[in-house]
Amino acid sequence: MDPDAVRRSLEPTASAEEITGSTPARLHFYDPFVLSGVSIESAEHGRLLCSFIVAPRHASPAGYLRSGVTATLADQLGSAVFFCSGLRSSGVSVEISVSFVDAATVGEEIEVEGKLLRAGKSVGVVSVDFRKKKTGKLMAQARHTKYLAVSSKL
Repeated sequence: MDPDAVRRSLEPTASAEEITGSTPARLHFYDPFVLSGVSIESAEHGRLLCSFIVAPRHASPAGYLRSGVTATLADQLGSAVFFCSGLRSSGVSVEISVSFVDAATVGEEIEVEGKLLRAGKSVGVVSVDFRKKKTGKLMAQARHTKYLAVSSKL
């Protein structure tokens, strides 16, 4: 496992100005917008534990965590689990599914745990659980399938 590779995969690729919209450059906007404020609590072989506090930028007008933010985190943090497993590439997403079982509101701290379920020669699967840190209650559960092969004969 290369902890630096995990951290590099989660570092924002945009500046604060790009995130806040005060400059015209909008490339690579959404991922840093969501990932800003996510902290890595633990990274070990096949497992990644992170947390974040739901910020107003993550929420709908009603104050609930947006499903798109959860899906983006499942994508980004799920991909980082492959780096935790010692792979040099996180591959290409084949499928991401998210089941939402509870809502989170602005100010709540969410714990996100990604676990490697399988990493074969060409396909890998990760599960990503979102829990309310205070109660441990499951908020959402995602499954992320990736194509891992470096090259293809297609």
